Amino acid sequence: MLILAVLRAQVAELSRNRWVLSYTVLLAVLTEALYQLSGSAPRALSGLLNVVLLLVPLVITVFGVVYWHTSREFTELLLAQPLPRRALWCGLYLGLTIPLVLAYAVGITLPLLLHRELTAAIAPLLAMYLLVGTALTLCFAAIALWIGATQDDRLKALGLALGIWFAATVLYDGLVVWFATVYSDWPLEKPMLALMFANPVDLARTVLMLQLDSAALMGYTGAVLANVLGGYRGALATITALALWILLPALAAGRSFVKKDF
Repeated sequence: MLILAVLRAQVAELSRNRWVLSYTVLLAVLTEALYQLSGSAPRALSGLLNVVLLLVPLVITVFGVVYWHTSREFTELLLAQPLPRRALWCGLYLGLTIPLVLAYAVGITLPLLLHRELTAAIAPLLAMYLLVGTALTLCFAAIALWIGATQDDRLKALGLALGIWFAATVLYDGLVVWFATVYSDWPLEKPMLALMFANPVDLARTVLMLQLDSAALMGYTGAVLANVLGGYRGALATITALALWILLPALAAGRSFVKKDF
């Protein structure tokens, strides 16, 4: 099928892309540095928490927007072919996300593999990091493609991408703390859970911290989740919510692509 050919071509191209390779190397260097500083794989992965939550959404969103605009002529060429737009968008989306997911997986796994730290004890934590990183990649890649499909101006698209990243990773935490402080005299369990589910980055943090079993480091929303739902139930609820955060932006981006007048 032509869609599969498009997918293979994109994956092959992005696998050799210098920015994707640089992303892989950066993650590997950070993982190796944290391993050398901490001396153990669990501590190194714990130190990767903020790297995953801040770096992955930033790189994926910015790179996705830039890639959309640089490959616009190629996209228009594909649109001239007798192909369903939805199927074509699926090929473009998967062609973007598969190399980025592989780059993330290799970047954080390779240093541990070289140090022979991939043991049964570390496997569940590493698997959760891979799951969360994949979910954030799929979510923010869909957001990036939605931005590209709705914003023809590259600078405006980049500004919107950075704004969404800043709001999701930095501003949101400040608003949560402000809300918890102002309304501290009220029962906040349900509102704080709602706030957590409204942000994929906050969800990702909670999933990882539940796996680390360190409620003191979860932040306010994660501590509430652990108290209300418990470890396994909380992890299941947040993973389900992360799946929705992948699906809904992907559907929105696909709809914008189908309706866009190129």
